[in-house]
Amino acid sequence: MKLSTVSNRQWRYMFWACLLLVLGLSLMPISPNMPTTGWDKANHLLAFVVLAVLGCQSHPERTATVMLGLLAYGGLIEVLQSFTPDRFAEAGDLVADGLGLLVGLGLTMLLGKSGS
Repeated sequence: MKLSTVSNRQWRYMFWACLLLVLGLSLMPISPNMPTTGWDKANHLLAFVVLAVLGCQSHPERTATVMLGLLAYGGLIEVLQSFTPDRFAEAGDLVADGLGLLVGLGLTMLLGKSGS
């Protein structure tokens, strides 16, 4: 399926579902059954690559706003984690989020050019 065959409405549903899923996974207690890459920073990177792609596809006219909003979202997650008994805030997580956003933006641009 080409990216262009998915409607903006469908991209937005996927984007909001992913936002909520990432928030839930970020705040729930760590358990052996949680999906993971095996390394916390890679988990952050992967989550924000996906969020960046979905966000850019949802709002192609507001890429900069989406990227800044998602970086702020990553910061919010870190703040909220500092209030949980099982999680804690780390600056490295926010760096991984930012790198994920850059990779996701690059991937979106690459896919957009190849899908034309």
